[in-house]
Amino acid sequence: MSVSDVGTAPTGRKPKLAELVVDTLRKRIGTGEYDTGSKLPTESQMTKIFGVSRTVVREAIAALAADGIVEARQGAGVFVIARGGMRAIDSGNRISDAINVLEVRMGIEIESAGLAAQRRTNSQDAAIHEAFHEFDRLLERDEPTGKADFNLHHAIAAATSNPFYVEVLNALGTRAIPCDVQSPWRIETVLSREYQRSVQAEHWLIVSAISEQDIEAARRAMRRHLVRSQELYRQRLREGGPPPDLSQQDYP
Repeated sequence: MSVSDVGTAPTGRKPKLAELVVDTLRKRIGTGEYDTGSKLPTESQMTKIFGVSRTVVREAIAALAADGIVEARQGAGVFVIARGGMRAIDSGNRISDAINVLEVRMGIEIESAGLAAQRRTNSQDAAIHEAFHEFDRLLERDEPTGKADFNLHHAIAAATSNPFYVEVLNALGTRAIPCDVQSPWRIETVLSREYQRSVQAEHWLIVSAISEQDIEAARRAMRRHLVRSQELYRQRLREGGPPPDLSQQDYP
């Protein structure tokens, strides 16, 4: 895809090629095509992808680096450090850090679920369902579901039509999802298919409430989903051993 295929010029001004490259890379980073922590194509590869010169590519990368979205590492390449305008958060690797991140997510995502139920458009509702079914597809194929899990929560945040919900979630990144194999807090229980099926059942309650535009039901379902994950880690922290089976436990 060349830069002529993407972006639109602001009124009265033809955009620079570097601006079009920046716009395309932002979109690809925002959708997770280039996820947090991943390496971007090389400078040479991007000249071919976008049909531009090395100078244009360098200018685009410099602009993204200035915004805290990518980082050039000498001898290694250019890496994505955030999926939006907010720099990625280094959350730490302790179980207590996982609990803290889930606490932050509760403060954000319970309300985002309610707003999504109130404001979602038909296309946003469809995007939420698509992310839900992608989780199902990966689960049935016994493939990692962490990215699909994050994309579902991301689609819900997007359905609030408030970009700051999306930015905060992007800053936390996929490592905030316990069932992501790349999460520093992954434990055997949350990577099991049995546990992830129960997670998907919780997801369905959230998705259904948003689709039906039931604001309070969406908030309750999201609260239950996140509290359950938090309690699982709290139990692990208290006992220092395998966490209990919380599949039958209910939350307000």
